[in-house]
Amino acid sequence: MKYYSTNKQVPLSTLRDAVLKGLADDNGLYMPEHIPQLGNSFFATLRKKTLREMSLEVAVALFGGDIAAAPLHDIVYDTLNFDIPLVKVTGRCYSLELFHGPTMAFKDVGARFLARLMQYLTRNEQSGTNVLVATSGDTGSAVANGFLGVAGITVTVLYPKGLVSKIQEAQFTTLGQNVRALEVDGTFDDCQRLVKQAFLDKELHARRKLTSANSINVARFIPQAFYYFWGWAQMPPDSEVVVCVPSGNFGNLTAGLLAQRMGLPIKHFVAANNANDIFVQYLQTAEFSPHSSVATIANAMDVGNPSNFARIMDLYGNDYAKVAAAISGYSYSDAQIREIVKRVFDDTQYLLDPHGACAYEALREYLENDKNAQGFFLETAHPAKFKETVDEILGAGIAIPGKLQTFMRGKKQSTGISNRYEDFKAFLWQ
Repeated sequence: MKYYSTNKQVPLSTLRDAVLKGLADDNGLYMPEHIPQLGNSFFATLRKKTLREMSLEVAVALFGGDIAAAPLHDIVYDTLNFDIPLVKVTGRCYSLELFHGPTMAFKDVGARFLARLMQYLTRNEQSGTNVLVATSGDTGSAVANGFLGVAGITVTVLYPKGLVSKIQEAQFTTLGQNVRALEVDGTFDDCQRLVKQAFLDKELHARRKLTSANSINVARFIPQAFYYFWGWAQMPPDSEVVVCVPSGNFGNLTAGLLAQRMGLPIKHFVAANNANDIFVQYLQTAEFSPHSSVATIANAMDVGNPSNFARIMDLYGNDYAKVAAAISGYSYSDAQIREIVKRVFDDTQYLLDPHGACAYEALREYLENDKNAQGFFLETAHPAKFKETVDEILGAGIAIPGKLQTFMRGKKQSTGISNRYEDFKAFLWQ
């Protein structure tokens, strides 16, 4: 498989080059040259397969031309060593719980796959690789833990000071070893901008081998397609399935659209935003107008200029009408998110995290106008990762799972830095 840049100003790349570069030289995002189609025989037996079995078949279709069968099997099976259950919440709304991995967030899937793939791709190299990752919360913890202890790779996590939860922060600032945390005086968009500038800095590249583990990396977002197949297979047979995705940088939604292009019969997608509703505004006006993000209680979606919007537009040939026909959008304020969490818990005893609350409500609203469909939303993080917020909403303390308690006992190891690129470059130059 070859990979092209969404800006289409550079030659095609191999999988290895696309993964290890992260961002194309023309500042575009890599996409597979063609999207393989999975045949009727695959879907006829899909419901009989385990998560690992179906994910391996999808991975072979996407990566089998570049990775030998045995290592690809090991990468997939080692990545997916946890459950992803589908839970009925109300009527026609189901929750696909993506928080049962090591860091209790959906990004464990993509980050673990990328870490193992990158280790495979660099297995014969002598010089080290530097992974840069900007995070608004869960990406940093998933990437840091996915790469922890991987020989030859150093991870630098950039996060906005005071804008991630304490538990999220503990998951990547307490690890040490080959993981470094930078506490940036700014927003997530500042962190993302610093990473992108570093990739385009030829002087820095001559000194350091850099790549990304954000969803801008093609091998971070593609494996997230696995759980769309899994979620669909667990829905009641013969359902018309709608999927709702809490959306920040839009890598997760893009992976779902990729699964659909591979043949997965998803009827429609719904994007759920918080107050950072750039995509919802685009659907309403046909104008994409990025701006500085605002802080919300659903902080992983606090993105004012979503990188993967470029991939979505590329999939639909930059045709607004096609995008608007395929995806609906809803957005919710902090006050609305609090009300949703409380209402759903009081009515069903199902506890949503702030991001899942946006997705649940968007799916529920959409299904009110489509009586023939059922749907699942992505519950992307365990509610305890937002304990202070959820406790305040419920008026009671929720338990912290043992996995998260372990991180909380660690000692914070981070370096404060401004949002100026010169300071970030100086840190990497050392």
